[in-house]
Amino acid sequence: MPGQSEQEAFNELSYYTLSHADPAFIHQYIVDAYAAQHADEKSKPIKIAFALIGLYLHIEKHYSGKEVQKAHMRLAKKKKQWPLFDLPANRGNIGVYNVLGTEPGPPRDRAIKEWSASVWEAWSESHSKVADLAQLIWIRI
Repeated sequence: MPGQSEQEAFNELSYYTLSHADPAFIHQYIVDAYAAQHADEKSKPIKIAFALIGLYLHIEKHYSGKEVQKAHMRLAKKKKQWPLFDLPANRGNIGVYNVLGTEPGPPRDRAIKEWSASVWEAWSESHSKVADLAQLIWIRI
């Protein structure tokens, strides 16, 4: 991990989550947390919307990663103009290095959940907008 770029650390964490035996598919959580945490002015609206909807479904609605993944697949079939979100200055107190530095197994899995929650909380100004968007989309699906 020393000298590793954040992208390299994310790739290493991805290897861990993709090889994880848990059928909940925790890989989806890190994809959404990383995307939301690293969004900037150049990020496509669809990427931010999907990441925030994924975090909302995971943290607020307790969807498994597999359920979030299925929701993303359903969303991808919809042609939609995705809304813009105001980028928060702080993106959470936990990042990929923190998670990767945690012992593999249950401690790291908990750290992934804490990371997701930290990033979701950082976007608190957008929570109602994300919930409304998810509800609107679900009504149309």
